[in-house]
Amino acid sequence: MAKPRIADKRVKPGRIRIVLTTLGREIAQDRIAVGTALPPEPDLEIRFGVGRGVIREAVKTLAAKGLVSVRPRHGTHVLPRSEWSLLDRDVLSWLVGKDEPDRDLLLAIQEVRSIIEPAAAALAAERATKNDRWRINAALAAMGTAQGQANTIAADKAFHLAILDATHNPVLQGFRGAIDTILSTVFLVAIGSAGWFRDNLPNHAAAARAIESGDAEKARIAMERVLGYTKFKLSNRKTATAAAERRLTGTATSHPAKRAVVKKAGVNKKRKRPVRG
Repeated sequence: MAKPRIADKRVKPGRIRIVLTTLGREIAQDRIAVGTALPPEPDLEIRFGVGRGVIREAVKTLAAKGLVSVRPRHGTHVLPRSEWSLLDRDVLSWLVGKDEPDRDLLLAIQEVRSIIEPAAAALAAERATKNDRWRINAALAAMGTAQGQANTIAADKAFHLAILDATHNPVLQGFRGAIDTILSTVFLVAIGSAGWFRDNLPNHAAAARAIESGDAEKARIAMERVLGYTKFKLSNRKTATAAAERRLTGTATSHPAKRAVVKKAGVNKKRKRPVRG
């Protein structure tokens, strides 16, 4: 009888993770709206095929990350985004794990990077060890030879994280998980911009040289340029996306009667002159 209980304990963390990730994504992506109560525990037990203990542990973790409030006799309700731990790795991954990430959120994330990373580069210039400088330069070299999206992102992340580690500041290093997740998401979006990666390499190289020479101010300025260029690309993609959406919906209107007129006109136009690719 003892063996099944041991086995259950071994799989329990995995079950908690499944429930946590599923509910976290649904909340982050507004499938469970702010102010909405989560389904009762018995319903969640049935949905996920787990016991009450698993559900309670998952909800407890959601509460610790600021996504929900748990009040006796009032149920569990989704909190506003302002209450969420937005630098938590899980929360970030749930927020940006959409097919098309929210670019306003990405730009807000870039602002956080602009606060943390230039200062980190300056500290790295002052504190980097020989091994730290080797890691930074090795990552830079890998960026110059990287082939394919996965290798490109991996090399760029290694560069930024090596600089963060070179600060030897435990509080800054505590942002490592959040920065890792931030970089993965920002890179996946920005990398689609023409020239983004290659054109930004000189700025990375300037940061590495400044750290190598111990020049904190030059390191700070170079990192600001790195981040400024990425922000520029993200802003341009956001503007281009918005313009494309306006073109697609330019004839749309919220009035049902007008929509019908536009639709009818569109049908007649197609009959007169077929659309060509």
